[in-house]
Amino acid sequence: MGRSIFTDEEVQRYLRHIDLKGVGPEGQRKLKDSRICVVGAGGLGSPALLYLAAAGIGTIGIVDGDNVDLSNLQRQVIHSTAAVGTPKCLSAQRRIAEINPHVNVVCYNEFLTAENAESILSQYDFIIEATDHFESKYLVNDTCVKIGKPFSIGGVQQFGGQTITCVPGSRTYRDVFPEAEDTRGCQSCAAQGILGIVPGILGTIQATEAIKHTLSLGQLLTDRLLIFDALSMSFNVLRF
Repeated sequence: MGRSIFTDEEVQRYLRHIDLKGVGPEGQRKLKDSRICVVGAGGLGSPALLYLAAAGIGTIGIVDGDNVDLSNLQRQVIHSTAAVGTPKCLSAQRRIAEINPHVNVVCYNEFLTAENAESILSQYDFIIEATDHFESKYLVNDTCVKIGKPFSIGGVQQFGGQTITCVPGSRTYRDVFPEAEDTRGCQSCAAQGILGIVPGILGTIQATEAIKHTLSLGQLLTDRLLIFDALSMSFNVLRF
């Protein structure tokens, strides 16, 4: 693969990255050459997609078969009132184009299933699982483990949430919650509600992990579960 070449406009756009020790022009090239897939364009996926696009990720995949609903707008900040009723992946794709026209967006207007997961996820360097469904979390976990892809899984409920990053050889989401029954006390946002800002915080952390992995920068949330509580404004880390 050839090295990415920046236009003058891109140099100006990414100047704060290029000036940043630890990123620089080589790091920005890595971001431009990277491919990151976000499964779910909702509460967690919205901030993740916005910041990945702004950072200059070259190719972003969006997997979501749902449509924008008015009740989504309290937290799913990538969508607008005008987008209500349209597919979430198309709404997110349009917003990304407004933020950064240099990003290539691959839109999958479908839900991730056992039939399509491997073929979709195998095309990307890093996967962000950002859905409200435990079945999808296990599906992303098991598929990424099988094909050797690094990934981040996040979850939110009411006033808090958690996230973990997994790379080949590290502990996985299934190590934390071995069976689906372990999550039976957790209900969806639709069932119990969610403070709108909470998925914004966790989704942004997931995007940070994807960027750090791309740049080989810092320490990832591997073998650790980050737990956030908005009411006490506390971050706790459970180590394995």
